[in-house]
Amino acid sequence: MPVAGSLIRRGVTPAAAFAFLLSAPAINPVVLTATAVAFPGNPAMVVARLLASLATAAVMGWLWLWLGKEEWLRAAVWHTGHQPGGSRWREFRLGFQHDFLHAGGFLVLGAMAAATFNVAVPRSVLDTFAGSVWLSVLFLAILAVVLAVCSEADAFVAASLTGFSPTARLAFMVVGPMVDLKLIALQAGTFGRAFAWRFSSATTLVAVAASALIGGALL
Repeated sequence: MPVAGSLIRRGVTPAAAFAFLLSAPAINPVVLTATAVAFPGNPAMVVARLLASLATAAVMGWLWLWLGKEEWLRAAVWHTGHQPGGSRWREFRLGFQHDFLHAGGFLVLGAMAAATFNVAVPRSVLDTFAGSVWLSVLFLAILAVVLAVCSEADAFVAASLTGFSPTARLAFMVVGPMVDLKLIALQAGTFGRAFAWRFSSATTLVAVAASALIGGALL
């Protein structure tokens, strides 16, 4: 999140920065390798995750180009904060300190909410929705938002949800790295609440649609 904000301050178009923001945790060798290990003998799941995540990031970038408004972003995002003649090391140190402390606070708040859900909701609730194809997709998408599982580990969580369809488990892995309680809190803190709720809602819808289409075709 701080990296995306820094890219915008340095002149990168917000659409490209937001595509990076969504794709970085979802499309990388570590996550794809973890998915292959969690689903042995099922390369289609790895390909489906790659394609659905890539499609979601690209579509959200294009949507911002089409519908996005600069007033939705906090004004501080556009300020470079660069001091002419200043030490580059000092700028790096101050920028790192600000981003670490600023992001860390919102990360803790989101993690507290996710941990509360993990403890409060029994496993029997998960099994209730497994019988319906469409409800299972929507339920696991919402569950991914609330659980806020690390993208390197969510494939193993999805693999353990054997009562759900492959498409529903794909939705869990596509939505989770892009939208969860921690990320929503970080987006609100970095870009402002007006941006966070619009971007998170749209990303969830696009990710679910991409998962359903690609999962239905490949899985």
